Amino acid sequence: MAIEVGTKAPDFELKDNHGATVRLSDFRGEKAVVLLFYPFAFTGVCTGELCELRDQLPRFQNDDVQLLAVSNDSVPTLRVFADQEGLEYPLLSDFWPHGETSRAYGVFDEEKGCAVRGTFVIDKDGVVRWSVVNGLPDARDLNEYIKALDSL
Repeated sequence: MAIEVGTKAPDFELKDNHGATVRLSDFRGEKAVVLLFYPFAFTGVCTGELCELRDQLPRFQNDDVQLLAVSNDSVPTLRVFADQEGLEYPLLSDFWPHGETSRAYGVFDEEKGCAVRGTFVIDKDGVVRWSVVNGLPDARDLNEYIKALDSL
């Protein structure tokens, strides 16, 4: 079960597609965070969602908001995927320990070995203010993220 709105978002430390360390706590007091979990790079629905975010990036990554996308892929896989799709926001690897961050947020599918489509809007104080969790085949609606961000 996904963590609930109103709770403190679990901190994490993950490598991005360039091998740099990213911590959720690095944004505390500075920016709200859109934390998006997706199953795997190079799959149809995931690629579509991430490219839609790319195409509307200024709404999700600016002076007030940081977009972080997390999958259970390895860093080298995420690097190739980001380069191929022109994704200029951090793709974080929850590869090892496998799914640790996805589990902390309650969006890891143990049977499939990957995260489901969970999104969390986290305010500058580190509190989850909005979330949605969809199954593997179901794409999310970016307009819902925008509404949640506008309400912060």
